Amino acid sequence: MSIVCKSPTEIEKMRRSGHIVRQVLEAVRQEVAPGKTTMDLERVAEQKIKDLGAKPAFKGYYDYPCVLCTSVNDEIVHGIPSEKRVLKEGDIVSIDCGVVLDGFYGDSAITVPVGNGIRPELQKLLDVTRESLEEGIKAAQIGNTVGDVGAAVQQVVEANGFSVVREFVGHGIGTKLHEDPQVPNYGTPGHGARLRDGMVLAIEPMVNVGRPETRLLKDKWTAVTEDGSYSAHFEHCVAVTKNGPVVLTE
Repeated sequence: MSIVCKSPTEIEKMRRSGHIVRQVLEAVRQEVAPGKTTMDLERVAEQKIKDLGAKPAFKGYYDYPCVLCTSVNDEIVHGIPSEKRVLKEGDIVSIDCGVVLDGFYGDSAITVPVGNGIRPELQKLLDVTRESLEEGIKAAQIGNTVGDVGAAVQQVVEANGFSVVREFVGHGIGTKLHEDPQVPNYGTPGHGARLRDGMVLAIEPMVNVGRPETRLLKDKWTAVTEDGSYSAHFEHCVAVTKNGPVVLTE
């Protein structure tokens, strides 16, 4: 495993790419409404990335066709935007976006309710997933381990009766979209790679209402829950520093 620690200057560059990702996600969030297609969201994101002077990180990555991943309801991650996928009142949609600016990557995800009312169970799913991300971020301290981060996420999720996806994990990030180490959303405290000053992690809980098992759709990208239960996904890039964890995608 080759973990790259970033200098303060490099972390500052990553903060700039992270800030662009945040602006793109906010622009897309405002577009989410019943009757919109996931391709409508894609177009907004593509234009915004261009306007902000960055390049999309996902488009062309292993031949992925779009700048966003839009995963609706029982789709966990890597849903491909489509003119055919129309958002409906009460849906939830995960929006995942990455950009590269000056050679450094930013990557973040939010899950957004469609319309004015989602079922209380789904609101709880969003709240718990967001809270599990916050707890994972708090654990990203020098001297802790990747297992501490995963355990912090898992604890929140399972205490609330939901399950953590095992097949897809967070990751290191920097001059590549995916770097070492892998950052699972479950784990044993004290196990795994030790966190050092300058490491940057993409922490991204993927949380299911039902069981954790997943399967891949025929498009070879979209991962869905095996049992058809709904799933939420939130992600931030976090720098491990002497002053504690610093979120770069806010």
